Amino acid sequence: MISTLLTLFVVGIVALMVLSVVGAVLGLAVGLLFKLIPVLLVGYVVMRLLAPKQKKLSAEDRAWLES
Repeated sequence: MISTLLTLFVVGIVALMVLSVVGAVLGLAVGLLFKLIPVLLVGYVVMRLLAPKQKKLSAEDRAWLES
């Protein structure tokens, strides 16, 4: 009887430790996402605005490239 209670107690303690580690990892990941996503989004928008637009090749340029 006592060994069963001790086993359940140990299993409960181990489960709490595992869940706390999983919660800490997920909390850290979500926290980093909310800090990094806005910075990455702003950087992406700035790069899209500053990047040179690719122009269509004229027929003469295309003929020169293919020759």
